[in-house]
Amino acid sequence: MVDPFDTLGIAPSFDVDLPSIEKRYRELARVLHPDRHLGGSAGERRMNLGKAVEVNEAWRLVRDPIRRAEALLRRQGIAVQEGKEPKADPEFLMEMMEQREALSEARASGDPAAVERLASAIRKRENDVTARIAAAFASANGALDKVVPLLGELRYYRRFLDEVSAIEDSFSERASAVSND
Repeated sequence: MVDPFDTLGIAPSFDVDLPSIEKRYRELARVLHPDRHLGGSAGERRMNLGKAVEVNEAWRLVRDPIRRAEALLRRQGIAVQEGKEPKADPEFLMEMMEQREALSEARASGDPAAVERLASAIRKRENDVTARIAAAFASANGALDKVVPLLGELRYYRRFLDEVSAIEDSFSERASAVSND
């Protein structure tokens, strides 16, 4: 498994400066681009292509807060996989079911304002959980045991927001179809 921090040559941290890391990523991608190594031996081209793939994967991991947290936990010897987290709090699960039902009703009724209200509330919660994850990583007492359940919660929010995006896309498609008639 690629360690994105080592691959990109950045300090392992949850709180990262994504614009500067993106700049670093683009510099590495440019240097490793296969077109720059056409004159090299087949072995050198394969090696550089492999490094370019690693750099792309590292950037993909670092820019996603869930994957970034998983990479940091792996560095600490804590293996985390989606679906392998401790069971979520039943109260939280019930609340998420209610939110999903409300989202389903908003979609069925064709109410984009209701969808946006639900999405806005979940985005706020997503930001709160992300801040709590950052605080756990920054904690001097190593509160990493708190990160794993928070990652599970963050995944629920991410899936909810993915569903919101799909609903918004379907609303846009319908509106476009109606305006073209």
